[in-house]
Amino acid sequence: MKKKISFIHSSKLAAVDYAYASRVPSGMNMLYFAGACPLDKDGKVTGIGDYAFQAKTCVDNLKVALKECGATVEDMVYTRVLVATQNRSDLVTAWEAIRKEFGDHDVPSTLSGVTVLGYPDQLVEIEAVAAVEDQTEEQ
Repeated sequence: MKKKISFIHSSKLAAVDYAYASRVPSGMNMLYFAGACPLDKDGKVTGIGDYAFQAKTCVDNLKVALKECGATVEDMVYTRVLVATQNRSDLVTAWEAIRKEFGDHDVPSTLSGVTVLGYPDQLVEIEAVAAVEDQTEEQ
C-alpha cells in the first residue's frame, strides 16, 4: 500500500488556495531541494522581465529534479517561493503561474518578496521539500 502525504486545511483560519500544513507518514524519506531557478540547459536565465514565464520555468526545472529523485509534484510537502520585487502584483503573478502548474496539489507554501536573487535578471525561485516511500531494503 502506497503511503500518502496528507494536507491539513483549517475551518478556523482564512480560506486560502494552499493547505496550512502537511503530514508525512513514518517510513518516508524526506527530500530537500535547492531553489529551482528559471535557467535553460545552458545555465542562462529565461523569460527576462516575465514573472509568469520564469515561475513556470522554475516549476518545470523542479519537476525534473523531483523525477530524478523518484518523486513528482504530488510528493511535495512544502514550498517557498521567492520573487524579486517590491510589488505585490508581481508576487501574485508568479504565484498564480505556480499554482496552475501544481494543479490540485495545494502544498503548504510561503510566498516572499525579496530584493534580489542569485542570477542576473532572475525574478523567481522555488525551494521545495518532498517525501517518498523508503525503498531501501532492511538488512
